[in-house]
Amino acid sequence: MWIAIFSYLMVWWAHQVGETMGISEEIMGLTILAVGTSIPDLITSVIVARKGLGDMAVSSSVGSNIFDITMGLPVPWLMWSSCHGFAPVPVSSNGLFCAIVLLFLMLLFVIISIALCHWKMNKKLGSTMFLLYFIFLLLSVMLEDRIILCPVSI
Repeated sequence: MWIAIFSYLMVWWAHQVGETMGISEEIMGLTILAVGTSIPDLITSVIVARKGLGDMAVSSSVGSNIFDITMGLPVPWLMWSSCHGFAPVPVSSNGLFCAIVLLFLMLLFVIISIALCHWKMNKKLGSTMFLLYFIFLLLSVMLEDRIILCPVSI
């Protein structure tokens, strides 16, 4: 229950700060909220990686994202839907289909990058990951702000 309350407050506060500073919701969600929710994963991954448990560090970051997608989205949507006669949850996003395709492409590029670095974490891989995230962020914001138009609409 506390996680739900603080999550709601975090999103509401981010929305208010974004409105006050003139920052769009898309940029706030893709940057500030994403970084804020990833900091605990980063800290735990760094701690276990320094102890020589690199596999655990990587699986922790991947596992938390899988948990977010399989529980963090469906459970609140199921609760909303059950309160509204099991009606579908309306989702509005410019270029949603292209954003999903972009996520799959990024996953492919991440796997290729890791393979090209011989499955070892080093500065080259870290720089590549940062570059891939920046490209993803840029393209996602451009899709949401309709700078780039998605040819497929859902």
